[in-house]
Amino acid sequence: MRSLPYFCRGQVVRGFGRGSKQLGIPTANFPEQVVDSLPADVSTGIYYGWASVGSGDVHKMVVSIGWNPYYKNVKKSMETHIIHTFKEDFYGEILNVAIVGYLRPEKNFDSLEALISAIQGDIEEAKKRLDLPEHLKLKDDNFFQISKGKIMNGH
Repeated sequence: MRSLPYFCRGQVVRGFGRGSKQLGIPTANFPEQVVDSLPADVSTGIYYGWASVGSGDVHKMVVSIGWNPYYKNVKKSMETHIIHTFKEDFYGEILNVAIVGYLRPEKNFDSLEALISAIQGDIEEAKKRLDLPEHLKLKDDNFFQISKGKIMNGH
């Protein structure tokens, strides 16, 4: 993806209710207009980067962009798993995301266990890659410091 790093923000909306309940991996979901505004060269797949909720701290994250073949989605989604434990849900808050790298294409899985295992592997790989100096510097990008009220997509 030539557009990396890619920065976007939007209000957290309710997703399919699967992240926490079925997978044990909570995700924050962007509204359709944020997903629809992704650059044309953003291929579906699993990415990694940085995220913050509102004006909160910046944390490592992985994000799935696509159709979630295991669940046979009919709408493209963008589901962010922030690698941090939050005390409560944050529906309605502004999620700020900086996508800095690509991990793998999305694919189907034979079982829920295989899907969970792949996601856990993605999380571990993202943690390692985000410690690299070229990615670590983006944690402090001005994007995370500016006015949190605006919805914005782009660089």
